[in-house]
Amino acid sequence: MIDPTAIIEKGAQLGEGVRIGPYAYIGKDVVLGDRCEVMSHAVIEGRTTIGEGCRIFHHAVVGSIPQDLKYRGEEVELIIGKNNIIREFTLINPGTAGGGGKTVIGNGNLLMGYVHVAHDCKIGNGCILANAATLAGHVELGDFVVIGGMTPIHQFVRVGEYAMIAGASALSQDIPPYCLAEGNRARLRGLNLTGLRRRLGGKVIDELKRAYRQLFLSGRPLRESAAELADSPNEYVRKMARFVLETKRGIPLPRTME
Repeated sequence: MIDPTAIIEKGAQLGEGVRIGPYAYIGKDVVLGDRCEVMSHAVIEGRTTIGEGCRIFHHAVVGSIPQDLKYRGEEVELIIGKNNIIREFTLINPGTAGGGGKTVIGNGNLLMGYVHVAHDCKIGNGCILANAATLAGHVELGDFVVIGGMTPIHQFVRVGEYAMIAGASALSQDIPPYCLAEGNRARLRGLNLTGLRRRLGGKVIDELKRAYRQLFLSGRPLRESAAELADSPNEYVRKMARFVLETKRGIPLPRTME
């Protein structure tokens, strides 16, 4: 299952059923889980651990040193969970000492072609990053986030679970859970109703609609509205409100006039 032209350095740990394509490179500190597939010309290097069932497509580069001028060769890590799909020419960097030393990606994510995940990013489970989405350093994505193609995300931005960022946007502030954002610079446009309907019931969505109106459309001070909802009996409303209270980069509120 390993092509004779592939280069696998001594020390690399390969699980059962791993497939390595022509001219792929696997570094000495790499750990590949069971049933992973690394396709032709892909590069996996550094202290990179990849869970079972992942597929790394042609010419992807996974685990190369951070694109950070402060990096001085310290030992850092990239940890990728199970059943992820990493498509062609995607670049994923490990962490830096200043960011905790780890880039971490969860399970079941799809990273399409030419995606960049920079140093110290944290990505949850079930996320989709469309072609040429680019995450700067220290970006955090919750579970089931969708990032449209050609969308850059500024360093230290957080995107809450089930949120969606439309394609060709430019995101520089935090997006609360369950919300939809679009534009350059991206602003809130409402709830990600399509994503929510796939996973949550109608009653939950109705309560999120009321919370969204109170938080972002009432004209009241944002933190005041969030504080009122932070102890809501609805766990989804609580998450949205507490995300707002914890934001460091601010929330891009909807424009009242376009």
